[in-house]
Amino acid sequence: MHRSAPRLTRILACAAVPALLVVTGCSSDDSGGGSAGSGGGKAAESSAAASAAPSKPAAPKPTVAPAKYAKLPDACKAVTVKTLEELIPELKQKGGVPGKTSDLASRGSCSWNALEDKGTKGSNYRWLDVSLLRFDSEQTLGSGEERAQQKYMEKVAEVKATEGATDIRTSPAAGVGNESTAISYALKKTGETFRYAVIVARTENALITVSYNGTGYAGAEPPAAADMMEGTVKAVKETVKAVADANK
Repeated sequence: MHRSAPRLTRILACAAVPALLVVTGCSSDDSGGGSAGSGGGKAAESSAAASAAPSKPAAPKPTVAPAKYAKLPDACKAVTVKTLEELIPELKQKGGVPGKTSDLASRGSCSWNALEDKGTKGSNYRWLDVSLLRFDSEQTLGSGEERAQQKYMEKVAEVKATEGATDIRTSPAAGVGNESTAISYALKKTGETFRYAVIVARTENALITVSYNGTGYAGAEPPAAADMMEGTVKAVKETVKAVADANK
């Protein structure tokens, strides 16, 4: 009872002063007021400090490895004349027929063919094609080697899916480039059965496809699959070497 009179007097006194003074002078009797003001100040200081702190720089993008090979050889000179004469008897155009391209540094191709006339024993037809692709390293696409690996897998799948192919046989081509696949199959066309031997090989950032095929006419037997693949291996090994030599 004795303490209530002074408190009542104080309340009446506060009522008589402006509202601003009530907030600052009359709140001291409320023990919770000081802690609330203190908490608000700390929050403001924390917000200001956060906005003033420098932002972390973005992590740099990893750079792709540079491509090893910067150019390709002339596809029509990738296989030696000696090998060409072994694979294609009676070959007349030893310089081959180059494929059309507007970028010889990135792609090239060449083909050779001939018909060996054996008189009453029939005729043997042989055809060889060499195709070259080179991939540069690009930040958005990956390294030249990675791009060549992707194209290698696509090309192998494409050859294996050749329309009309039968007796398809697939195996690794040991000792050819960084990775390689040998694909053998038969294909009926122009009334004859052609035997194909194809090797798709990757050497660093370059992709090589060598296709060798042939048939027999007028009673001559089609070539054996093993013989065709043996010739293809020889041609593709020379082509792998030609790519390396062109970049020395």
